[in-house]
Amino acid sequence: MDVIVAALYHFTNIDNSLEYSKYIEKICIDNNIKGNLIIAPEGINGTIAGSREAINIFKSQLFNDERFYNIEYKESITNKQPFYRLRVSHKQEIITMRSNEATPTIIKGEYVEPKDWNDLISDPNVLLIDTRNDYEIKIGKFKNAINPNMKTFVDFNDYVTNQLLNDNISKSKKIAMYCTGGIRCEKATSLLKNKGFENVYHLKGGILKYLEDVDENNSLWEGNCFVFDQRVSVKHNLVPANDRLCYACRFPLTTEDLDSHYYIEGVQCNHCYDTIDPRVKEANLERQKQMLLSKSRHEDHIGMTLDTIKERRRKH
Repeated sequence: MDVIVAALYHFTNIDNSLEYSKYIEKICIDNNIKGNLIIAPEGINGTIAGSREAINIFKSQLFNDERFYNIEYKESITNKQPFYRLRVSHKQEIITMRSNEATPTIIKGEYVEPKDWNDLISDPNVLLIDTRNDYEIKIGKFKNAINPNMKTFVDFNDYVTNQLLNDNISKSKKIAMYCTGGIRCEKATSLLKNKGFENVYHLKGGILKYLEDVDENNSLWEGNCFVFDQRVSVKHNLVPANDRLCYACRFPLTTEDLDSHYYIEGVQCNHCYDTIDPRVKEANLERQKQMLLSKSRHEDHIGMTLDTIKERRRKH
């Protein structure tokens, strides 16, 4: 059975954000929807997955609420549930940046549709910036894009201060930015506009919308697009790619990484083998052992309820 994966975000004022997060969580639980959602006073953000019927029910709740008019929403299809569980979190920001100068409901950059993106970034006078984390950029990016070398999105503040402003880049220079689904660019472009940069653009719908809309033969995208679920990455037409993650450090792994003698599936990789806590390594080894045991019994290991785990242990 097809599983519908829905990625969504919207900046809007939610006065009752804590109560609303509980309301959304109940809808997901009642319809067996899994995934990650963040609700905050500034809006909603996340990715969920479930049956066609379940996602339609969830979608109707959003689309019938005037606060989510023009919500950024996109769907893809996979043959396997990409999430192990549901997590609905209430936070202060739907994408953490920690900057009072990022106010996308007031000011932000100019949207560029996927069909027009190639023309913009092919201009040699345009500064193209990838606003994602460095481990995401490792497996794919747009041609000639700048990597700010960020561990988290909060680091973008330092990049602006130490690079863009410190390098005396003209405030009239054209700057184009992109991210996975568009949400990080809402804040990133808002920050730059508030810093005085005049010509700031961002890819509407992000990389995912570009890969969905633009023919691969005309594409300026190189590699795969990292996504925050068990698919790990997708390629054109949002088809799941073959990238894998290290369970310990969550770093995407290349073929060379997988061939490294430091790599132990489910335990460590060549990026983290010398920094991982011995106790964590031991726990990872035990977890991997239990996963292989469950697989040999044709059982699920991750995502089971506590009662199910206890029952299976009692039987065995």
